[in-house]
Amino acid sequence: MKRKKRTFTDEFKAKVALDAIKGIKTLAELASEYKVHPNQISTWKRQVQGNAQELFAVGKKRKAKTEEELTAPLYEEIGRLKMDLKWLEKKL
Repeated sequence: MKRKKRTFTDEFKAKVALDAIKGIKTLAELASEYKVHPNQISTWKRQVQGNAQELFAVGKKRKAKTEEELTAPLYEEIGRLKMDLKWLEKKL
């Protein structure tokens, strides 16, 4: 009889990978504790370490986007005020 393939949640993978990165326990100890093969833990650990830069880069992109969102209405207001000023100068 075939054995059903186990699937793990992202939270579980992150927890195991972070425990492996901390290095408090060996891969063999983590494998027996979480009932996962040591090679799988190593793979998850490499994925976390390799993608850590992207996590922080996303934060910078969000910050730049929010700055644009903040400045766009201000530039619109400046444009409206300039138009009002020109209109008032013509009237006087």
